[in-house]
Amino acid sequence: MRIRKKLTFWIGLLMMLLAVTLTPTIPSLQMNLSLPVVNAENSPNEWTTLPVFSNTNMQSNTISEFSSSKDSGEKVDASLKNKKVIPGGQSIGVQLHTLGVLVVGHHLVYGDGESPQSPGEKAKIYVGDVILKINDETIHGMSEIKPFVEEAGKKGNKLKVTIKRGNETLDTFLEPVMDAKEEEYRIGLYIRDSAAGIGTMTFYDPVSKKYGALGHIISDMDTKKPIEINNGSIVHSSVTSIEKGDNGHPGEKQARFSVKDFKIGTITKNSPFGIFGKLEQDLENGKYDKPMPIALSHEVKEGPAKILTVVEDKKVEAFDVEIVSTIPQKTPAIKGMVIQITDKELLNKTGGIVQGMSGSPIIQNDKIIGAVTHVFVNDPTSGYGVHIEWMLQDAGIQMVKSSKKAS
Repeated sequence: MRIRKKLTFWIGLLMMLLAVTLTPTIPSLQMNLSLPVVNAENSPNEWTTLPVFSNTNMQSNTISEFSSSKDSGEKVDASLKNKKVIPGGQSIGVQLHTLGVLVVGHHLVYGDGESPQSPGEKAKIYVGDVILKINDETIHGMSEIKPFVEEAGKKGNKLKVTIKRGNETLDTFLEPVMDAKEEEYRIGLYIRDSAAGIGTMTFYDPVSKKYGALGHIISDMDTKKPIEINNGSIVHSSVTSIEKGDNGHPGEKQARFSVKDFKIGTITKNSPFGIFGKLEQDLENGKYDKPMPIALSHEVKEGPAKILTVVEDKKVEAFDVEIVSTIPQKTPAIKGMVIQITDKELLNKTGGIVQGMSGSPIIQNDKIIGAVTHVFVNDPTSGYGVHIEWMLQDAGIQMVKSSKKAS
């Protein structure tokens, strides 16, 4: 057991150091929600609800993986001026509406006597582009596109399409093509405007009602790009079963929720540190329902801790983990500590960290220190955690900081 702990420690430390020296050339592990894919000319009646999938390789170019203050000669001290937050652990259903309509693929349209083509691709609309307007009319969802396509096709006109590509907003012109078999006008694009999946609540502030969950950004599974959200909501979720993890195969929570359920909060932000918004009702986990202080990155210690998460129905339970390694961080970074599941009951049920567990709060010495975010594919008992201070910052919970010279 000691040998295994030492081995995990050195592996974790080595991965941390590699992240420091090689970022951003090495893709960081991210997690994403699955979204339904539809043809641009059709739209579903309701969303498809799918579980969270983890460990999607995605480049992280906006932030460094780690930032340590050990050698800076300064120690960052911070306080919440007696403000405390309540830890979560509840399983939540996540529902997102994207900004505009996201292009996730192209398909060929077979016209009469013509070579098959994708009109959208011909118009230089690329995967990852967001359709904001058609003919200068703002597009809010997929169902709004079909009438434009039909009208332009019948009149033989081109569509003026305004797209967002990265930080640029561009106009292009797209000519619908009659599909000879279906006898309908097509533009050859796969699109979607919503996402649904599961995650775990990390914390909420009982005064402002602001919350943080997931601990990682939600990315589109096809484009591998962060989803720009227009709005969203969270609902209660019930875990129905667990697919245990094994080396090379991360496990997964199977959960049930309905997009028609009464929402418990809004989603206003999707950032590298999670999803954020406001709750519309108080939450209880039955374990730690009173406000708790938080620990900053330099206060986190290697050693025992606990996580709060759900493995059955809606019951939040506390499980033992070990903080294998931690790095004090002076600036926001998505991986701040390596954790290992040590609780025999949890290992028996899940095999370690599973998909859908992201956001599970980590508690050490009666303080909230962070959230579970990633699992090591080749060792599902271990993974990364993010320090709580960066989630609080993105939630808009202000922290008063003062710098002191290290003694």
